[in-house]
Amino acid sequence: MAHDKTLISRDNRLNDLSAQEWLRFTKTWFVHNPPPRKKNETLHPAKYPESLIEEFIRFFTKQGQVVFDPFLGTGSTLVACQNTKRKGIGIELQDKYARIAEERVDPEQKVIIDDSSNIKEIWVKNDLPKIDFVITSPPYGPMLNKKGLVQGKREEQGLDTKYSEQEQDFGNILKYDIFIEKLVDLFAKTKEVMKIDAYAVVIIQNYRDGSEFKTLAWDFATAMKKYFTLSGVKIWCQDNKTLYPYGYRYSFVPNVHHHECLIFKKTQ
Repeated sequence: MAHDKTLISRDNRLNDLSAQEWLRFTKTWFVHNPPPRKKNETLHPAKYPESLIEEFIRFFTKQGQVVFDPFLGTGSTLVACQNTKRKGIGIELQDKYARIAEERVDPEQKVIIDDSSNIKEIWVKNDLPKIDFVITSPPYGPMLNKKGLVQGKREEQGLDTKYSEQEQDFGNILKYDIFIEKLVDLFAKTKEVMKIDAYAVVIIQNYRDGSEFKTLAWDFATAMKKYFTLSGVKIWCQDNKTLYPYGYRYSFVPNVHHHECLIFKKTQ
């Protein structure tokens, strides 16, 4: 049976997409190879691509709605908001990254230099509107402190391999369980300034730690279900990354070239 092109778009309360665009987005995996970073973006150790964020923003919001990123970094989410005519709000702990973000967008996109754990106080202080959509890629906690081939190359180039030395920086949390606990607590606070039925997309990754494979995305998703409904997941695959010979000739060690884009919904 052919799909009715007006089936979804006739009364689309979620976004401005056509029925075909809606259906295409619901596929649970996709390949996205980001373009090379610009010079002022390479400083940040874990930037994610604006083109990818735009796809999620277009699906989960309409033009003019409010998008929030609690780990703004160098401003990818706000650039995506500007490109898609949404109102972006981002919180960034590190002044050096926040300044780069401010340079990349118009003043209508709001950059706040603060600790996102204080979100409720920040919202009241700045008289900010309720959030229509959250999208972020949080620091991967203990994963950033691993010394691998990629980190070694960044060190040789004089680039950051971690975000900061600050205690409140999520990237400096060494204990796996505490990292998940604090990250979930942040989203529990964020929930209070989200609209009912608003979605949150968290882009996160499982990783290898010594001989153990850490299921960070799955463990985080399980813990988040205390506060949100887990609506699904999209797998972001990258097929242009370098393959390293981890474990060659003695053990299986995966090259992890995909990320889990976990999709949560505030239902109550």
